[in-house]
Amino acid sequence: MADNYLERKYEEYLERKAAAEKAKRIAWKKRMDAYRKKLAEEADKQADN
Repeated sequence: MADNYLERKYEEYLERKAAAEKAKRIAWKKRMDAYRKKLAEEADKQADN
C-alpha cells in the first residue's frame, strides 16, 4: 500500500515537473520571439534612415 502511494506521488511530481518545464520553454520562446520582432523593427528603422 505504501509503495502504491509513493509511486503515485512520484508520478504526480514528475507530471508537475514536466508541466513546469513546458511552461518555462513556452515563456522563453515567447520572450525570444518578441525580442526578434523588436530587433527586426529597429533594423527597419535604421534602414529607413
